[in-house]
Amino acid sequence: MAVAKVVVLHGLYMSGLVMQPLCRRLEKQGYEILNLSYNTLSPDLESICQRIDDFIDASPAAFVCHSMGGLIARRYLESQRPASQWIDRVITLGTPHKGSHLAREIHGSRLKAMLKNSIEYLLNDNQHWPFDARLYSIAGDLPVGLMPLLRRGSDSDGTVLLDETRITGMTEHRVFPLSHTSLIYSRRVLGYILEVLAAPAPD
Repeated sequence: MAVAKVVVLHGLYMSGLVMQPLCRRLEKQGYEILNLSYNTLSPDLESICQRIDDFIDASPAAFVCHSMGGLIARRYLESQRPASQWIDRVITLGTPHKGSHLAREIHGSRLKAMLKNSIEYLLNDNQHWPFDARLYSIAGDLPVGLMPLLRRGSDSDGTVLLDETRITGMTEHRVFPLSHTSLIYSRRVLGYILEVLAAPAPD
């Protein structure tokens, strides 16, 4: 089915504002966009899911998510709400599908209050993608951030380890020479997102 609508979800400590440039580019290609802002430190999952349901309204749809947003999308699919059957593909940018090493480090320190209820999502250990919706996981390998200090010699985007973005059951994994936040604004990443959204569903 051809995707008509796109739900865009931002990451931790962010809002829909940071996703606006990406949303505008998607709108120019004819997609109807829900740029959904939510409280990342205390997500109201029922409210988030209801807003997504109302937006999809029995139309073929996709998710485009940055970081923690991809974990919110997973929870939506796990809920098996009737509208979730209309999600055809999920595109994640720097999402720690296997859980966040950085969040575990913070949670184990005196700074754990910084994460509040986000740990319910960030500390999950998801090893597999079991949904009918196809997962396209985009990662960066430009280590600008705290990760090189925590895991010397590791491959990361500075915030999320490269291995955390790989999961069995995903359709495709792509790596770009970008940092965690710059994944949102990259023209190369946008080009890939548009390719995925426009691609026909396999038979």
